Amino acid sequence: MVEDSTQTGFFYGTLMAPEVFFTVCYRGIPKENIAVLRGLHEFKPAILHGFCRRRVRHADYPGIIPDKNHEVRGMIVTGLTPANMHHLDKFEGSEYERRKVKARLLSRVGDDDGRGNVEDEEVECEVYVFNKPSHLEDREWDYKEFREEKMKKWTREDYGFEDTDHFAPQVVDEDEKIAAV
Repeated sequence: MVEDSTQTGFFYGTLMAPEVFFTVCYRGIPKENIAVLRGLHEFKPAILHGFCRRRVRHADYPGIIPDKNHEVRGMIVTGLTPANMHHLDKFEGSEYERRKVKARLLSRVGDDDGRGNVEDEEVECEVYVFNKPSHLEDREWDYKEFREEKMKKWTREDYGFEDTDHFAPQVVDEDEKIAAV
């Protein structure tokens, strides 16, 4: 039996979009293999307490910084391999520091202000924390705006998914998992 050496990540910006995540982690993989790749990861809504998300000045993406009075809604993504983490570290670059944190899954997602969120189990995960707070604007980053106006610049055109915000994982056998990594 192969030991599971995968990690879990909390993504709060561009990587919440599966199209961006798969473009970053699997660039160069033919679109015919998308079904296999989708089966390797689950995307689940979650919340991270003790941080705030802000727009990075002159950029399409956000950063988070510690702030005990705020919380950030994002996605937990499971099944991250060492190769995925390598690609993610390169993508995030020197502006971010990867840290271990505990986020809470959301069994019910409320409105944009968090009203109606129902928190569930706590999950240990990795998150990228922005390390240049002076480069952040004093306003929240808007995921909807990113998806509608900016995301096309961030993805491969052949990595489009139906109902991408909450797609269900597909069953993948062990040989397919090993081949994809």
